[in-house]
Parts: sequence; C-alpha cells; structure tokens
Amino acid sequence: MTEVCKEERGPAERWSLRSGAVSVEILSLGCGIQSIRTPDHSGQSADIVLGYEDVEGYLSNPRYFGAVVGRVANRIAKGRFVVDEKEYKLSINNGPNALHGGLKGFDKAVWTTEAVDNGVKLSHSSPDGDEGYPGNLNASVTYRLEKNTLSVLYYAQTDRTTPINLTNHSYFNLAGQGTPDIYDHEVTISAESYLPVDDTMIPTGEVKPVDKTLFDLRKPVLLGSRLKELPGPGFDHNFCLCSPGDPPLERKCARVVHPGTGRVLEVSTTQPGVQFYTSNFLDGTLKGKGGAAYSKHSAFCLETQNWPDAVNQPHFPDALLRPGETYTHTTCFTFSVL
Repeated sequence: MTEVCKEERGPAERWSLRSGAVSVEILSLGCGIQSIRTPDHSGQSADIVLGYEDVEGYLSNPRYFGAVVGRVANRIAKGRFVVDEKEYKLSINNGPNALHGGLKGFDKAVWTTEAVDNGVKLSHSSPDGDEGYPGNLNASVTYRLEKNTLSVLYYAQTDRTTPINLTNHSYFNLAGQGTPDIYDHEVTISAESYLPVDDTMIPTGEVKPVDKTLFDLRKPVLLGSRLKELPGPGFDHNFCLCSPGDPPLERKCARVVHPGTGRVLEVSTTQPGVQFYTSNFLDGTLKGKGGAAYSKHSAFCLETQNWPDAVNQPHFPDALLRPGETYTHTTCFTFSVL
C-alpha cells in the first residue's frame, strides 16, 4: 500500500505519496509535482525534478515547473481559433502565440483535493470565458503511486464545445535536480514521425518521418552529442505516437537512462503525442531547490499531449471537447534502476 498524507503549506496543500523507495509530493497550487525522490544503483535517494523549496515559488513559476497546464497545453497560433463558426481570441504570452492556457492558466489555480486509493484527486472548475476559452469546464487530475509507477489520470467535461489539451510540465534530471546538464542522459522516443515547426515554434502542418533525421530517437541516443548536432537551441518538438483518428490506447512512448546513477524513467500514455523539451529557455536566473541555478539543458520534459495547435490544423488529432463527451487520458511514469 502507498502511504498518503496531507499538510497545509501556506496558500496551498502538499500531499505526500510514498511507495517503497519512491516518494512524490503534489501541490494543490497548479496541481503540480513538487518532488519525486528515487534511489540510484547504490540506494542513494535524490529528487529528480526541478522546482522550488517553498510553495511561494510556485505563485509565479514562469517556467511551469511541475505544473498541470491548460486549458490547452503548448502553443495556439496567434492566440486564435474558430469553434462553431465563432472566432475566439486568447491572451498572447509567447511571441505572437498563446502558450499553456494563457496569463492565468490552470498552473496558477489552487485545485481542490481529496484522498483516493494510493493517491490524491485534484479538481478545478474553469468558467465560461476563462482566458478567452468557451464553456464551463470541470477538470480533474488523479495522481496515484503504485509500487514504482506514478500514474496521472486526466478527466474533463464541458457545457460548450472547447479545445482542451492537459499535460504535466515536470522537468526531469535523473542525476538529481540541480545537476548542471543532461548531456549524459540516453533518450529513446518510440515515434515514427515528428512535427517540424516555424520560427515561432508553431507546427508547419507537415508530419515528417524521423527516419534519417536528427529526430530519430527510436534507438538510445546520447543527448549531449545529439544536441550539438541539432540546429537551434535544442529539442522543443512534438513526436507523433500514433496517427490522427487512432484509438487512445496506452503506448510506451519514451525511455530515459542516466548511466552514472543507473536511474531509468519510462513513460507510457494514451495521448497521441509527446513534446520533448530540453529546457532551452532556462538561463540560470531562476533559483530552485537547494539554491540551484537552473541553466539551459539542465533538465528535460516529456509532455504527453495532443499535437500543438491542433485546434487550427484540421488534419491533426481532434482537439475539441463537446458537451456530453468526456475527455480522459492517462500517462504513467515508471522509475527503476539498471
């Protein structure tokens, strides 16, 4: 059985989940993961996600450390979309585009909580017009820690048609948060194609095979050498896990190994995509746990989600949730040691 306990932390609650040698801390502010502690091959435990010591750090949290982002994770081109012949305009907060739900997205909300078997369920109600999105949306996220797997179940319903795309924005470093870089990590992503982007990070619409490109991560790739070869600041791309219209089956999508400690992270999901991001926009100015200065390439994110800007790209997987429908997806993070 997983040990579950709750404590008040100023403006939010912190829930602690422990199962064997793995422990996870969840905050009601932003429905976020504050810490994940796992052992290395010698039994030494370390926190492997970036973040802040105190809840207060999450009040601003400009890089979304650990948070659930929504209504729509990732970018919407020019902050505009059309539903039922009506155009909606969102706040522009990332170059010319809307990012991660807007200026006050789900990451800024304090979610309500309740204990469930082996975990905690967090709920949030987003009113009609919230950040420009249509419809009253009721969302919940359930975190469960069972043995060495953290499962995350997303659920939502609406009374008007709205785009939705929920994900968790945890930044991982399997050597331990605060380690300067992830160049010694080996990454595998089980994707046959990816989405090229324009200079504002919006998908061009092309679904490009990874074969014979630097985006072919189907076999283990050492991140340091691949990032040197890759044009631009690093990975910030959607890898396509299935084709539009495929049923939402749970698929293994990624495996990351840190040979130095032996830590392994495996990710599976029912989502059609995973955004692989190598913390290209961290620059050392944010100070995190233990006073660590989080710099470029000091962590990676595996944000399981729908394809970016899907609401504006008809040949991408459907991004709309309609009244009477249920949005539900599951992502699992499994921690082990070589």
